[in-house]
Amino acid sequence: MAELTERQKKFVDFYIELGDAAKAAVKAGYSERTARYVGYENLTKPHIRKRIDERLKQLEGERIAGAGEVMKYLSSVMRGETTDEIPLLVGGGEQSLCEQRVTAKDRLRAAELLGKRYGMFSERIQATISAEVESLVPLAELLRCD
Repeated sequence: MAELTERQKKFVDFYIELGDAAKAAVKAGYSERTARYVGYENLTKPHIRKRIDERLKQLEGERIAGAGEVMKYLSSVMRGETTDEIPLLVGGGEQSLCEQRVTAKDRLRAAELLGKRYGMFSERIQATISAEVESLVPLAELLRCD
């Protein structure tokens, strides 16, 4: 794969930030007169497109919680290790933050979500069915034409 030039690296960063190829090209140092064309051209180059996709995937991984992170958070809430910040108004209209442990209701909900994840609360119904089976009519009798 071809190595990106410094200007192309800047283009990738600005394109991810702005989402506009022409503006990203200008900020990366390309001429304003040719920015629209260069921006489009850069997006069609496979090595630049690949770098953009890699960076977007990396950012997605950093910003979006994965299953493990969600499970850790729910576990910390269930155990009462998490606190909430509650805004309070104090004298003179000033605002202050007060930390409060999560409520029993929040802890129960976290436990419920964890239990659902691990299939702990599936309801099983056991039933016994008995039935009499009548003798079947032979197919030949059904097809007989009189």
